[in-house]
Amino acid sequence: MNNLINTVDAPSNSSGSTRLEILLFSLGYDKKTEREEVFGLNVFKIREVIQVPEITRAPDMPAGVQGLVSLRGQMIPVIDMAHYCNMDIQDPPTKLIVTEINNSIQGMLVNSVEQILRMEWKDIKVPPPMMANRLGGLVTAVTELEDGRIVMILDVEKVLADTSDMIDNESLYDDVEHLNTDATIIFADDSVVARKQIANTLDRMGVRYIGAKNGVEAWEKIQELADRAAASHAPVYELLQAILVDVEMPGMDGYVLTKKIKSDNRLQGIPVILHSSLSAETNITLGREVGADAYITKFDPKELAKQLTPLLTHKQA
Repeated sequence: MNNLINTVDAPSNSSGSTRLEILLFSLGYDKKTEREEVFGLNVFKIREVIQVPEITRAPDMPAGVQGLVSLRGQMIPVIDMAHYCNMDIQDPPTKLIVTEINNSIQGMLVNSVEQILRMEWKDIKVPPPMMANRLGGLVTAVTELEDGRIVMILDVEKVLADTSDMIDNESLYDDVEHLNTDATIIFADDSVVARKQIANTLDRMGVRYIGAKNGVEAWEKIQELADRAAASHAPVYELLQAILVDVEMPGMDGYVLTKKIKSDNRLQGIPVILHSSLSAETNITLGREVGADAYITKFDPKELAKQLTPLLTHKQA
């Protein structure tokens, strides 16, 4: 499996869209629902997949965290995904998916891994409300396999925030400075946790904002502002000073959204910042290729504010 992870292709935008590779995995047969679900995780977030090593139990660990494992001299937390998802699994986990997300490394216990699925971001869909509310609101996107099975893509940022008690940690924003500005920003992210973190940062900065749950919704809101500006014979930058977008979003990913923005003459001069948990150089390079003005790795409120401040306080000529 590690050899397979190492052969993953870089994202491609040759057709104006972008590809991704998803590792399919299972948490096992759930005795509550009497079925075995299929989940997916972007392989760019995966360092390796190994057999479950010896886990060191530790006191006062957050709910869903089994303990720690030593991996090449580094102690990393181990999250029992089935426990976290409140699933009653018949068999114990056999695999540990070692992930690097938001500049942190952790292991996720799963029952089995299946294959890597190569697909287009446009084939990743927003889940219907009934499915989105499953597993405590963890399902952020879905896609359908050729055999009819539905793959659920989890909000791993919510998982990490919950297990590290970081969602409501107000001290994260202590170093964010308040700006004397009337700037407005549009941001898009499919993670409910990321949207809350971004909103908290912008609130501390004193910046007005319009939030969107995905790229399609963000593009609609951007077009509404552009139409409003045209109706009043004003440039769009008088209504909107910056756009902050996630990379991984169902329907329209951040790369495609950035390319559409940069191709719209009405939006000239409005900076687009990619804000992602994907920190690989290939992702940053692709962001540069589609015209992004900056690429920020999640989630550091101080760094986000630092990158946004000159953009929001700069006045167009």
